[in-house]
Amino acid sequence: MDDFRELYQRIEYLRNNGVKMKEIADCAEMAPSILSSLYTTVLPAYFEGLKNCPQEEALERALVLVNNISKRRLLSILPDLLERLDKLEPAVNDTRKANPFLEHLQEEVQLSIHRVDNICGLYTSYSLSSSSDCLKVEPFIINLSENKEHIRIGRLNAYGEAQWGMGVIGDPQNFYCMFSENPSPQFTLVTVYLQIPFFRNPRQLRGLYIGLDYNRNPVARRILLIKESDSTDTEEFLTMESGLVQKEDFTPEQQAYYDYTCQTGDYIKMCTVPSLQMNETDLIKEKKMLSL
Repeated sequence: MDDFRELYQRIEYLRNNGVKMKEIADCAEMAPSILSSLYTTVLPAYFEGLKNCPQEEALERALVLVNNISKRRLLSILPDLLERLDKLEPAVNDTRKANPFLEHLQEEVQLSIHRVDNICGLYTSYSLSSSSDCLKVEPFIINLSENKEHIRIGRLNAYGEAQWGMGVIGDPQNFYCMFSENPSPQFTLVTVYLQIPFFRNPRQLRGLYIGLDYNRNPVARRILLIKESDSTDTEEFLTMESGLVQKEDFTPEQQAYYDYTCQTGDYIKMCTVPSLQMNETDLIKEKKMLSL
């Protein structure tokens, strides 16, 4: 079973040195979606499972998370797969001519479309409102774009405005969502970092939401997404309810969501400091202002 660790380390080495997953898959004579599933889902889950159960059981549990490769198939191709990848070496790239991060991001956008099935659907998100001490309720949709070239993210903000963006699944446990709160030409980036549990069709996703407050100061806060449906119908998404819920109107579930997302320590704010000195006194002044 050490061959699995060798396989993971070999793919990781090639990826870290600029070889695209499609190139690795071509060398392995394997579909990119299958190789991606092995690297991002099966092998990490297998290594995690080894902490609590025998090798055979850990492998079987890890393979249950995907539907494009069987245990018999994997074990039969493993020796040849390792031999093929050992012969693949990264090309020497002149990083001055390109931005490796952008190339990596473009690759991950493409690979992510094969990893999102487990979390596609309609969600209701809960987080702290920037304007008042109440619960902000905003629907989300996670699905593939019409041309199936990227993960499409939609949010219906508290005022009923639809905002669209994209998502990237960089590893089996983390999902990154990005969109602008304002239409073009104004660009106001919002990023949502969500944890993906090792669970088939998880009902809730927890994470952090980073954006700007009404004074255009950065603010980070907890966010909770509760799955409402497996549907990815845009029209259904646009009819979902959004808004602010006052404390006296909470349901028992909403009280639990408020207690999780809206307490001291569940958000970090910044503020504009007047008469900047550009030294440590500005830092002290900002912390004092935030404590008021």
